Parts: sequence; structure tokens; C-alpha cells
Amino acid sequence: MANKAPLAIVKERFGDKAKLVETVKQLASDEMWLPRTNSDQGGSRGLENVSNAKLLRLHDTLVAVKDKFGSRAKLVDEILTLDNRVKDTGLRSRLDAYPIPRLFDLWKSLDKRAKAQKAAAKADSAANS
Repeated sequence: MANKAPLAIVKERFGDKAKLVETVKQLASDEMWLPRTNSDQGGSRGLENVSNAKLLRLHDTLVAVKDKFGSRAKLVDEILTLDNRVKDTGLRSRLDAYPIPRLFDLWKSLDKRAKAQKAAAKADSAANS
């Protein structure tokens, strides 16, 4: 079975690209978004000129972060907790400059690593018993 094209997904889920862009803009509030698009910096190109596939990925990421963490600050806190570097202010300031998709990818990889370490420790303690 073939995958649907991004345009077909946009039409199915949102109706048209303008509604998807509006939804992404609503999700990209001050607590979730860094002003890094050209229109935010005085340029003429904004989210309207981003491809459908990128907009869909951005929408899915923003929704997942909003549901799971609520804000980018809580996501950064969770990343620091998983990495056991809660008191590292230098890392916190560097993470504060990262966009949401990069932070979410970092959290997913750290979470996966933590679960693998926990499973390995559990298996190791079961083998030693």
C-alpha cells in the first residue's frame, strides 16, 4: 500500500494549507516557539511558504510536546533530568536556544537510552540472583 502524499494528508486533516498554517501558528505560542522564521525577523517569507510535509511534521511535534509537557521549559527540564544535569546552567541556556523539534528528538533519544539502561540493569540483577 502506498503512502499518501503530504497534500492529500493536509486536505484530509485540515481542508487546505491555510488552515494548517493557522493551526501551527496557534500552537506556536510564546511558551512553545522561538521567533526564528523570516517573517518574525522582518523578512517576507513565513510559514505559508514552508512545504506541506514540514508543516505536518511541525504540527505533529508541537501537538506531542504540548500534550506531554505543556511548554518548552518543561521539556528542557525533562531533558536535563534524564541526562542527570539538572544543575548545569550552561547546558540549560544552550538548550533554551534549540527549536522544539530538536529538543523533542533529543528527549526521545535520552528517554530511549534511559529505558534501555533500566532494562539492562533489571536483566543484570535478575541474572545475579
